[in-house]
Amino acid sequence: MPKTSARLLALLSLLQSRRDWPGGVLADRLDISLRTVRRDVDRLRELGYPIAAIKGPDGGYRLRAGADLPPLLFDDEQAVALTVALQIAAGGTGGLAEPAARALTTIRQVLPTRLRNRVEALDVTAVERPTTRPSTPVTGDVLLTISTAVRRHEILRFDYGSDAVGSNALGSNAPGNDTLGSGALGSGDRPPRRAEPHHVVTWDGRWYLIAWDLDRDDWRTFRADRIVPRIPNGPRFTPRELPGGDVAGYVIAKFRGSEAGAGRPCRGTVLLDRPAAEVALYTRDGVVEEAGPGRCRLTLGSWSWTGLAAAVARYDADVEVVGPPELSRAFAHLAERFRVAGEGAGDGGVSGVGGG
Repeated sequence: MPKTSARLLALLSLLQSRRDWPGGVLADRLDISLRTVRRDVDRLRELGYPIAAIKGPDGGYRLRAGADLPPLLFDDEQAVALTVALQIAAGGTGGLAEPAARALTTIRQVLPTRLRNRVEALDVTAVERPTTRPSTPVTGDVLLTISTAVRRHEILRFDYGSDAVGSNALGSNAPGNDTLGSGALGSGDRPPRRAEPHHVVTWDGRWYLIAWDLDRDDWRTFRADRIVPRIPNGPRFTPRELPGGDVAGYVIAKFRGSEAGAGRPCRGTVLLDRPAAEVALYTRDGVVEEAGPGRCRLTLGSWSWTGLAAAVARYDADVEVVGPPELSRAFAHLAERFRVAGEGAGDGGVSGVGGG
């Protein structure tokens, strides 16, 4: 039987790897008795890990979220991936850059020497897409507050300002969107705006809230960096259907000043196994929406279906096609084309360009 400390780490690793664990399965995996499993669970609870008991034939356990953040256990690959992700976030210009830098310092201090050397060899520099727009950071707290209101269908109460610049919310080239009123950002000298939040999206490197404005009785698009939430939120509401029923189409139409579906003839939607904030950095002419932890929903347009599939492939992530069927067929076509190209790699080189 392994020593108690090593056994506790192994048990914690198993509890973190999936939601529910029957007691008997844990005992088998660790090669210990059910009684020892119960004792080890009690020890982890004393260390601050919120482990709940589950009813069943032989009982079970679940590591749930707690009020405080207990020590976490990462394997080598997870630790390296986390550190690289924090390097990318710390090198950005958004509101999460400074917290990411502090988190990176904390992680590096506790990394084993073997992992610290690997991480330092992977010195990642985040280079954001050039843009003529000024930096518009959004704090994580604001995004979390807005996203929570969207998920819970709660009326969002907020002040809306222009970061001391009295200009349109989305700029003069975005017709039909909300404009700013008078007063300073976050001022309490006027009633808060009230809106039914529908979706949080990114466009051209900025975060936006799509919502039904209760005071103007119409749909509005608000820049997230100019929203100062008022706590608490308002009452719950029944979500309305967005015009056209398609968030991506609605946003594209608003920013291009055209009807949804206009512009590039081929437009498709996919789910990517990458965080929305990361994909947004490299997406100019598309809509990025959060779709769960580490996943996002991406809508892009192109002049051909094959070109659209190739554009999605550049994100280097697992892809699930939402629609339309033409995009799925384009991926199959590209897969066959690349398979043939890959078979040619065994010929010792590529003939044609620069060949003799």
